[in-house]
Amino acid sequence: MQNNRRPNARAIIKSPEPYLHIRGEVLFYQERDSVLITVKISGLPQNGAGFYGFHIHEGKSCGGEDFSNTGGHFNPKNLPHPSHAGDLPPLLSNHGSAYMTVKTDRFRVRDIIGRTVIIHAGPDDFHTRPSGNAGEKIACGVIKAIRNR
Repeated sequence: MQNNRRPNARAIIKSPEPYLHIRGEVLFYQERDSVLITVKISGLPQNGAGFYGFHIHEGKSCGGEDFSNTGGHFNPKNLPHPSHAGDLPPLLSNHGSAYMTVKTDRFRVRDIIGRTVIIHAGPDDFHTRPSGNAGEKIACGVIKAIRNR
């Protein structure tokens, strides 16, 4: 899917040791009735399955040991997993890189500004509560608004 518009928000994805090679960005485009999300990531470690949990979290900072300041999944309607607004499809690694475009109507861009995007070490199983048993948080980015000119 080709998108020539400027995004409304962006998260730069970074990671500490031992995952220093994980880098990328997540772009958010507000559409009339949904949000288009484009993800470009490189440096993902081998985890056997090749799938990585990918969520928007409540927290407003990537700080803290093991990204502990990111809190739980973004869930303004207090729904069970995997119906949280922040529950997104898993990333699929292709030799350490992942690219995904997905559309969601679970939130608007303005609802997630200042929140965090997390990549987990393993896949989300889509049933374990509260958050899918996706494992360690290995990369993070804070969602920041982009001022359109």
